[in-house]
Amino acid sequence: MGGQAVALWVATREPAAVRTTKDVDLLIRRGDLPQARAAALSVAMDYFEVLGVGMFLDHEDPNPRHAVRLVWASEKVRPEYELPSPAIDQRQPLSGIQAVSLPGLALMKLLSNRDQDRVHLRDMIDVGLVGRDILSQLPRPLAERLETLLSEARR
Repeated sequence: MGGQAVALWVATREPAAVRTTKDVDLLIRRGDLPQARAAALSVAMDYFEVLGVGMFLDHEDPNPRHAVRLVWASEKVRPEYELPSPAIDQRQPLSGIQAVSLPGLALMKLLSNRDQDRVHLRDMIDVGLVGRDILSQLPRPLAERLETLLSEARR
């Protein structure tokens, strides 16, 4: 999920267009948190919740900038978001890693709509992963956001 998923998807079309990102976002079911905590603990990471965001932090360097952030599957990331995050089954293998589906990733980026999310969407537009074909599948406000980015890219 997030920037790492964007990098995996962009690499399927144009490896030279991949941007590096150090943060990791994981899409998990809230009910799977005990198993995820046990797995994280086995690699010296502890679970914390900071400002309502679940994350795993390294024992040696518990800096939230280096956290593995958790996104709860099928739940709204923020109450004001129009839609929830993708379901856990909205994934597919890319380069041997389970990544969120392309429609699910585009949806999450459109919902968040931060500068970095728009950059990620532009990268996916530039390599032909995201186009006008998904506009009809989106709620109006999200379709308008994507339309703006597509128009800027002359797509």
